[in-house]
Amino acid sequence: MRPPDFWFRQKGGLLSALLAPVGWCHGLVGAFRQDRADPWRAPIPVICVGNLVVGGQGKTPAALAIGQFLASKGKAFHFLTRGYGGSTTGPAKVDPDTHTAANVGDEALLLARQAPTWVAVDRRAGAECASKAGADVIIMDDGFQNTGLVKDLSLIVVDGTTGFGNGRILPAGPLREGVSVGLNRAQAVVIIGEDQAGLTQFIPHMSKHSVPVLNAHLAPVATDEWTGKKVLAFAGIGRPQKFFDSLAEAGCDLMAAISFGDHHPYSHQEIASLVSEAKRLDAIPVTTAKDHVRLPSEDAGSVSIFDITLVWDDPKMPGQLLETILPTTE
Repeated sequence: MRPPDFWFRQKGGLLSALLAPVGWCHGLVGAFRQDRADPWRAPIPVICVGNLVVGGQGKTPAALAIGQFLASKGKAFHFLTRGYGGSTTGPAKVDPDTHTAANVGDEALLLARQAPTWVAVDRRAGAECASKAGADVIIMDDGFQNTGLVKDLSLIVVDGTTGFGNGRILPAGPLREGVSVGLNRAQAVVIIGEDQAGLTQFIPHMSKHSVPVLNAHLAPVATDEWTGKKVLAFAGIGRPQKFFDSLAEAGCDLMAAISFGDHHPYSHQEIASLVSEAKRLDAIPVTTAKDHVRLPSEDAGSVSIFDITLVWDDPKMPGQLLETILPTTE
């Protein structure tokens, strides 16, 4: 599914205005659930990397970056995710060698490459499994709106280009809940990329308490490898254009850019067609790491991965933030 264009237009347009009452109801129900919640506190710290906007914000790269920091401090951390797009309800520990995206979702497979990862629709059950399995810290990829677990530290990830879209709640806009309601439960906001939406000035006025703003950007793991290369790029993520722009910034000659719906399950026929077109263009077929785990196994070797990582603009910020719940990280 691709998000409608009016979600990210400043005023939204007529359809957004007509859907706004539905969004208000959605927001009221969500706020009521949060107020009435009685979440369970895990015996170990829980860090939630979530967002207020559906899809394409950069939660998984941010979660992986938090994991890298914890690993550098000797912390045994486990990831916890719902496993969106997968059939497994869990709690189940992800095995990258046997599980597929159809089983556990694409994000879970990416996370499991770095650290033990649990898929659980019931987040409490997943957290209990992680704790019993020896985790010192749990990193939740998504789940900010989930009421089952106490979060010791909640980070809201926002794309600097699109921000909070038209500012309206689903289905009138891209928000899962009201901005002020969400910010009041957060301990920090991570803006990924250049702040074209003016979030740095906007956020301090939308929360009852001071919410620190961290800035970060996504960078290719191996820039030199792509400079001057002709590529056929395809992606089924929240914002494919973001991927295509990254390739261009890395110096690629973008011969074709093909978008699919978020979490698109690729077929062998689709990949064969894309690879054939790439050969015709004398280009390299390339996609994101998140898309690559959704390719049929027989096609994985035919498509290159443009791997990215999240880089903090101020490398000290993650440590300063995490020390509030992990005093020994410094």
